[in-house]
Amino acid sequence: METKAQVLYDFTAEPGNNELSVREGETITITNQNVGGGWIEARNSRGDVGLVPEDYIEINQAKPFTSGGNAAPLDLSFFDSHVPTPASTAQVEVAQPETPVTPGVSSTSPDETSNGNDPWAAFDNNASGGFSNNWPAQPEGTETGKTSSNAWHSGGQGHPQAYQGPDIYPYPCLIELSGAEDDEWDEEWDDVKSSGGYAESEVGEGGAINRGGAHGSSMKIALNKFPGFSKSGPELYLLSKQAAKGTKLPVYMGEVGPVWAYPDYQLDCVVADPKKGTKMYGLKSYIEYQVTPTTTNKPVNHRYKHFDWLYERLLDKFGSAIPIPSLPDKQVTGRFEEEFIKMRMERLQAWMTRMCRHPVVSCSEVFQLFLTYKDEKARDWKTGKRKAEKDETVGVMIFSTIEPEALPDLDLIEVEQKCEQFSRFTRAMDDGVKDLLTIGNEHWKRCTGPLPKEYQRIGKAFQNLSSVFTSSGYEGEAALTDALTAAGKTYEEIAQMVAEQPRKDLHFLMETNNEYKGLLGCFPDTIGVHKAAIEKVKEGDKLVAAGKISSSDKTTMSKRASTMSYALQAEMNHFHSNRIYDYNRVMQQYLEEQVKFYEMIAEKLRHAHSRFTTM
Repeated sequence: METKAQVLYDFTAEPGNNELSVREGETITITNQNVGGGWIEARNSRGDVGLVPEDYIEINQAKPFTSGGNAAPLDLSFFDSHVPTPASTAQVEVAQPETPVTPGVSSTSPDETSNGNDPWAAFDNNASGGFSNNWPAQPEGTETGKTSSNAWHSGGQGHPQAYQGPDIYPYPCLIELSGAEDDEWDEEWDDVKSSGGYAESEVGEGGAINRGGAHGSSMKIALNKFPGFSKSGPELYLLSKQAAKGTKLPVYMGEVGPVWAYPDYQLDCVVADPKKGTKMYGLKSYIEYQVTPTTTNKPVNHRYKHFDWLYERLLDKFGSAIPIPSLPDKQVTGRFEEEFIKMRMERLQAWMTRMCRHPVVSCSEVFQLFLTYKDEKARDWKTGKRKAEKDETVGVMIFSTIEPEALPDLDLIEVEQKCEQFSRFTRAMDDGVKDLLTIGNEHWKRCTGPLPKEYQRIGKAFQNLSSVFTSSGYEGEAALTDALTAAGKTYEEIAQMVAEQPRKDLHFLMETNNEYKGLLGCFPDTIGVHKAAIEKVKEGDKLVAAGKISSSDKTTMSKRASTMSYALQAEMNHFHSNRIYDYNRVMQQYLEEQVKFYEMIAEKLRHAHSRFTTM
C-alpha cells in the first residue's frame, strides 16, 4: 500500500541533485522512506520522483514518535501551548533515542577480506564527496558544520534546506546508479532504528544519494529537535531532575571570553592509502582508507560507512551544543574511479581534521574509539560501539555535563544579547561566503571555458599571419615569421595554463568556502536551541504565578540557561579562532599560486618578446 504524506513547507529543488520541488499543502506519495540522512524519496501528482527533506513533510497515519527515556519523567504539560506543531512524527532514524536491539550473534560466513558478520552493515551503501582542507597544521582551536538557503529564516526552530555544496563549480560529477555497496542488515550489532544507517533499497532512480543534502549538507536535526526530547524544546534539560552523567566539559574564561578546555596535545590524523576490498566472495566491493592518528601513529582501516557511523554518534551526542558538519555526500557509482577516490579521501581528511581540532569532539570516547579501531570482531571494539549507541547523555542533556569554571551566572538579558550577536554574525558570514562561492564559480567557468579559447584564438591568429608572411617569398623576413609563430605558440601555452590554474589555487579557496558554508548552516539549529531556552526562561514568572513550577525551579532554569550561553560562547570563540586560521592560510596559498602563475606568464611573454628584432 502506498504511503501518502502532506507537505508542510515549500521546498525548492537544486538542479542536478535529484531533488523534488514541493509546495505547502501538496500531497505526495512516499516511494522510498529509507534514503537516510534526513531525506525521503517521493512522487508528486505529476509523476515526478525525487528527494524531499523529511522534516518538510508529515506522513499520514505515521506511528507515534517515542522518546528514548534519556531523563527522568517530567510533567511538561504546561509547555504544550508553546510547543510548535511537529512537522513529522516519522523522523529520520538518527533522531531517535531508542536503545539498539542486539539479537544473538549469528553464524558468520567466510569472506575474502571482510566478514559478513559485519557490525557496520547498517551503514553500508555509501560513497562520498565533501570538503577539502587537508592541512594537518592546527590553530589554537577549531569548529565544525554545513549550510542552507532557508536555514536563516527558521529562527533556529525551522527546517533548513540542505546546503548544495562542492559541485557548484565545475568538478567532474561522477553520479550514476548502482547497488554495489549495500550490505544486508547485520544480525548482531546494528539495529535499523538506532543506527541511522541506510537500507538496501535506499538508492532511488535519481542517482546520487545525499546525506541530508546533495553534495554537502546542513546539520540535519529532526523537528523533534534532538534525541532525548519528548517535546521539541530544551525544557527537558532546563527542568531535569536527573543527575548529570558522563565526562564533564569545563568552560573557562580565556583572553577572548569563555573557551573550551583544550587538551595539552593537539590531536591530528592522516587519511591516506585507499584500497579496494571485497566481501561476500567478491560480490561486494568497497574502498577502505587508512586513518593514522598522531597519538598512536598506528594506522586503522575504515570504510565510508564507518565514518558515517561516527558522524551519527557525534551528531546524537553533541549536535545541540556543537555544530557537527555532515560527512561528504554519498556517491552511488563512479566511486571506484581514481579521481573520485582521490577527491573523497581529500574531503574525508578535511572532515577528520576539523573533528580532531575540536577539543570536545576529539577527546570524546566515541571519537577515540574510532581512532583506535582494530577489528570489527574485537571485544573491546564491540563493547565500545555498543556503549556509544546506548549513551543517554545526548541531545540537550549534553548541557548537563558542561561546567562553567568560576564563571558567574549570566542574567537573561545578557544571554539573549550574546545569542543574537552570534546569530547576526553567522548569518552575515553565510551571505559573504555564498557571494564568494558564486563569484568563484563564475571565475572557474570562465577560466576553463571562454578565457583559454580567447588565448588560443590569439595564438592561432599570430600563426596564421606568420604563414601569410611566409608566402610572400621575401627572403628577409624569416626572423619575423619565426618570432610570430613562437608568439602564437606562447599564447596557446598560456591558454593551457589558464585552463589548469583553477585546480592549483581556486580549488582550495572554493573547498574551504564550501566547508564553511556547510558549517555556518549548522548554526541556526544550534542557536535555535538557545533561543528556545531563553523563551522558556522568560515564561518562568508566569509559570510560578500559575503554580506550575516553584521559585527554585525558575532559578534553576535561569542558571541552566546561563550554562547553555557559556557553551555557545565557547563554541563561537572556537569557531572564530579557526576561521581566522583557515582564511589566513587559504588566502596565502591562493595568492602564492596566483603570483607564480602570473610570473610564469610574464616569463613566457618576455621570451616571446626577445624573439623579435629591435629596429
